[in-house]
Amino acid sequence: MNTLTLKQRLAQARAVLAPGVYDALSALLAEQAGFEALYLSGASIAYTRLGRSDVGLTTFPEVADTLARITERVSLPVIVDADTGFGNALNVMRTVKGFERAGAAMIQLEDQTFPKRCGHLDGKSVVPVAEMQGKLKAALDARTSSDTLILARTDALAVEGLDAALERAERYLECGVDALFIEALRTPEQMDAACRRFGQGIPLLANMVEGGKTPVQSAAELQARGFRIVIFPGGTTRAVAHTLQDYYASLHQHQTTAPWQGRMLDFDGLNQVIGTAELLSCGKRYE
Repeated sequence: MNTLTLKQRLAQARAVLAPGVYDALSALLAEQAGFEALYLSGASIAYTRLGRSDVGLTTFPEVADTLARITERVSLPVIVDADTGFGNALNVMRTVKGFERAGAAMIQLEDQTFPKRCGHLDGKSVVPVAEMQGKLKAALDARTSSDTLILARTDALAVEGLDAALERAERYLECGVDALFIEALRTPEQMDAACRRFGQGIPLLANMVEGGKTPVQSAAELQARGFRIVIFPGGTTRAVAHTLQDYYASLHQHQTTAPWQGRMLDFDGLNQVIGTAELLSCGKRYE
C-alpha cells in the first residue's frame, strides 16, 4: 500500500509516472501494475461516460463522482483534471473543495476559455493572465490541506507562442501553485526551454498524448530533460477502445467469445482481480 503523499513523493529526484485512468476498475488495475500515482483525465471521462470528445461537455459532478469512486477503491494519490474549474473563481473554489473531499492529491486548472477543448486540438483560446491568477488564488484559498496540491496549466503556446506561455507560467508560479504544466510543447527544444526555466524550482509536468502535438518519450527521457511528473492520460482509453473494437468485431462475426477466450479473463479470473473472495469474507464477519 502506498504510504507517501504526492507532495512527499515529488520531493524525490525520480519522476512520477502517472497513467491515465477513467474509473475504479482502470485505477485498480493500474495500482496492481505497480504505479505510484494516477491521472484522472477529463478527456477520458468524456470519452467513456459520454462517448464524446473533450470539448467542455463534462461537468463538476461527473468528475467528482468518478474521482470519489476511484479513491474509494485504491490508495494511490490521484492527480485530477479540473479543466477550467468549470467557471469563474467561485466555481473554482467549489471545484477544489469538492475534489479535495473526494480524495484528490493534486488538482489541475487550466487557463482556457469556456468551452475548453483538449489541449492537443486546434482552435483553443485563453483567458487574460490576471483572470487566471485570480482563479489560482481562489483555488489555493479553497483547499483545506497543503498536501492537496494545485497544478497550473497554460494552453497559451498554441495561441500566443512559447515565450508568452513561459511568461504565463511565471505569473502563475507567483501565485504560489505547487506544480506547472505547459501544454502541447511541440519540439524537444521547446521542452528543454521549459525545463531550463522551471525544472529546478518546481515540479513540471510532461503530457504524453499518442498522436498529439508533443513528441512521445519515456519517463526516463523526460526525467533527464527536467520533468518531474509524466502522464499518459488518454492512452488507457485508446488501448481499451482498440481492444473492444477487436472484441466486438469477433463476437459479431463468430457469434461466440470462443475465439477470444485466450485473450480475456474468465469469470474466476476477473473475480480474483477485483477481490471478490476478500469482499465476501468481510461480509461474513457481520452475519
